[in-house]
Amino acid sequence: MHRFTPFVAILLAAALAACGDGDEPGSPAPAPSTLVSSAPVDDPPGLLTCRALAAAVRDASLMQPGVVQAVVTASRTADAPVADAAAALGEAYAKALASHDTQSEPDAIAAVSAAAADMSQVCADSGLDSAN
Repeated sequence: MHRFTPFVAILLAAALAACGDGDEPGSPAPAPSTLVSSAPVDDPPGLLTCRALAAAVRDASLMQPGVVQAVVTASRTADAPVADAAAALGEAYAKALASHDTQSEPDAIAAVSAAAADMSQVCADSGLDSAN
């Protein structure tokens, strides 16, 4: 057992040093962690909204669940004209959903298409017309 004594002594010394008080004066404070956002940057404001609309129009998916909501959600960082157009699209979509299986359903769905066309024009007028 005597041949392990130096090894045990070194381990004990290392363990005691590692268990020292971390709040000792003069010890540097831990650096603040940097949060990295994986959210895309909406620059210029409204670009992401217009891209979402362009994709929905290109894919003919406006009436699919979640698509209009994604456009409306993306508009949170958009400038006023784009955000207003997205809100109008969201309202038209909500009315279309409410009109399901009624006589007014075709007109309500047409209103969604009209709101999307209006919003597409707003995007173009804002220089954000994007098929990407």
